[in-house]
Amino acid sequence: MSLVPALLPSLFALSLPLLGQNLPEKFRDNRAAWEENLAKGVSAPVRKATEAVLAQDGPAVNPSDYNAMHAMVAVMSLAARSCVLEGAWEDAVGHLQKAARTAADNVTAAEGTFGRIRQQHEENLKTWRGEAAKLDQRLADLDNLGGLTSDQIKTRTQIRAQLDEFRNAIASSERSLKEIDSLAGQLRKEQEVYAASLAEWQGFLAKEKADIARKGSVQAYVAEKLDQVKGDDANPMPERLAYARRLQHLDPESGDCRRLVNGLMGKDEEPPAPKAKAKSAPRKKHKGRTRAAA
Repeated sequence: MSLVPALLPSLFALSLPLLGQNLPEKFRDNRAAWEENLAKGVSAPVRKATEAVLAQDGPAVNPSDYNAMHAMVAVMSLAARSCVLEGAWEDAVGHLQKAARTAADNVTAAEGTFGRIRQQHEENLKTWRGEAAKLDQRLADLDNLGGLTSDQIKTRTQIRAQLDEFRNAIASSERSLKEIDSLAGQLRKEQEVYAASLAEWQGFLAKEKADIARKGSVQAYVAEKLDQVKGDDANPMPERLAYARRLQHLDPESGDCRRLVNGLMGKDEEPPAPKAKAKSAPRKKHKGRTRAAA
């Protein structure tokens, strides 16, 4: 059984390249390293880097550029995942709220853009199909004549060339419409997944709060959950580490939490600092008795 909700959804790969903006380029160039760090349980550098990218380059993202907006959602997702792995789950929900809102805004803007492009394609297709039908009829009429003159043969060749151009344009436009539908579907799916993840994490935190109140103290709750995490070898290491760090986040003074986190990270427990020995009082020197002179 999973200890925590999924650490946010994997992202959809849009078909067009991410070009021309700082944030998409930084996401493209750093994503593999960020993912690798998170897989190893290393969260702090990822959080620092992703939050810096969002702060520095996020405001410059054009809301009408669906690829740039998609990349920003991806960076927000990585920031949220790094917070989950750190145990800072409230911060993770904050990033996830922004990701869900940005994904929803992206769908609204993209559907407006795609709607205009779709309308243009549909108008062109109507015209081109009509022209192609006329050329098909002219070609059929010529073929029915039989014994064509040289001029008629030339005309038939021209009609075939024109017909090929219209058919190629129609096929290209139809492919574009399919791509538009696919992209719009991916963006809508992304919005749905992030909205669902946000609701799940909000519910998870609310349950945690209620469980702490039921146990009577944070320490009692942490002690109970710590045994669960220790005994659960079936879940992946990053998930167990996220929960262990969460418990450490809730009870920073817990030595058991610290030892579990260190164990999951493969770190040896630091030995306790040796106590300073109390200095013994210096012995008093006794002068030897002098013998009486004989």
